[in-house]
Amino acid sequence: MTVLWVHYLCYRANLDGVEHETFPEELADALVGVQRLIRRRLRREMPAPPLRGAEVELLRLVVARPGIRISDAAKDLYLAGNSVSTLVNQLARQGYLVRETDPADRRAARLLPTPAAEARLVAWRRRRADLVRQQLARLAEADREALVAAVPALRLLAENLREEGEEP
Repeated sequence: MTVLWVHYLCYRANLDGVEHETFPEELADALVGVQRLIRRRLRREMPAPPLRGAEVELLRLVVARPGIRISDAAKDLYLAGNSVSTLVNQLARQGYLVRETDPADRRAARLLPTPAAEARLVAWRRRRADLVRQQLARLAEADREALVAAVPALRLLAENLREEGEEP
């Protein structure tokens, strides 16, 4: 199915004037564009003060891994430790994160989500799914099927990028 999807994308790309050589750039631009537009729409629609992309990513990570250390969060997010500390301070002031001393290493801090953070992420996920569902409904059936078929390949692409980013 993945090979078929790549062939389909190449076929569609050529129909739309995109050459094989520019396909990687076109794909990257499309992915970034979709992500940016989803974030902008969600920021406009969320009732609470807007969160930046890095803040949302950190919240999602802490909700998925409560008790994560700042250094581990920085590594997982590919950010500098001081950048994550700044994000933690901002999110703690807004009532979304609690920072506690790690009992195993009193020099380290563990991060915990607050109920407000968990509620905000649930609302954000629901709104994001609704937004994407509405936009998918506007596409032709063949395009929706192509996107469904692309999800495994996109996950593999993300995993490859993640693994390659972790190599020394």
